[in-house]
Amino acid sequence: MSYFSTWMKNGRSASLVQSGMPAVLALVLAIGPGFNLVLGLVAVIGALAAHMAMNLLDDYFDYKEDMLADRLDVVRKGMKAYTAKYPYLTDGSATVADLRNAIYFFSAQALICGAVVLAFRGWQVAAIAAAGGILGYFYSGKPLQLGYKGLGEPVIGVIFGPLLMIGVYLAACGRIDNLIIAISIPVGLLVTNILFTHSFLDKVGDEASDKKTLAGLVGSDKGNLVVSAILNFLPFIVIALASATGYINIMYIAVLVLCVMPLWLFRSLIAFADGKDWNTANPPKYMGNMGNLEQFKAAGLDWFLVRWFSARNILANYCLLIIIVRILVLLFFK
Repeated sequence: MSYFSTWMKNGRSASLVQSGMPAVLALVLAIGPGFNLVLGLVAVIGALAAHMAMNLLDDYFDYKEDMLADRLDVVRKGMKAYTAKYPYLTDGSATVADLRNAIYFFSAQALICGAVVLAFRGWQVAAIAAAGGILGYFYSGKPLQLGYKGLGEPVIGVIFGPLLMIGVYLAACGRIDNLIIAISIPVGLLVTNILFTHSFLDKVGDEASDKKTLAGLVGSDKGNLVVSAILNFLPFIVIALASATGYINIMYIAVLVLCVMPLWLFRSLIAFADGKDWNTANPPKYMGNMGNLEQFKAAGLDWFLVRWFSARNILANYCLLIIIVRILVLLFFK
């Protein structure tokens, strides 16, 4: 494998959906007066590079905190915890120095893309990129370590929702308007949902590592289920209301056809909280691609990864359907 593909794998490239789909959605939404495809694509590439740098930076700080050892101890006690943490460091295929260099590599790509967009679109793009970069670093980095204090999930939701989408939109068309604001907020909630689903499922492992996630901050399973319901269903309510009131085109209400997906995920989390079995070995086809499901089942991780992939797929399909609607609006409702 090449250097690039190796570190894409190490950096959990499957998670790029949570930045890539909102970025592409913002690019399509920007089509109109002043649209510049090249600048928009540069912004999308920069966002993806920044995401990879953040994933690897998170691994770096988690490794420093020795979070894997804490999770293995939880498993030895007979409880569930996600143990697939920074495997490339534990198996010796990469060193901490290699990891630092990869972080620099992806960060440099993001900075170059940002500089190109800045040269053509000005200080607003720079301010958005700077805010995203600062929040991204302090998600795991000291002294703030927001991801260890129960603020990581909403921070990532802001970064990959409103900040990323408004930044790409501004890069592509040079303006900010009602459409991008109305859609970036529910998308940010669905991004938050991916991380919250992760932290809800891995609350025991995180607590053993003294990592306070949003799920740990909320505490009780009932409280976490309320948060999960808000994150799963509010994005659909927001779009429905915005469509029904004429804030955005009525056709965007089509996203409601996807509600079966968050309903399945939410019911699975209720079962998880109650300690009941849920068929994660054979999720319904409408929940989308689950990666290498057979490998997950063999490793005993399907209980975690199928739910995580479900949250990711809800975001992906939500963005994809809005992209389709946007194209139809451009073609037939100008």
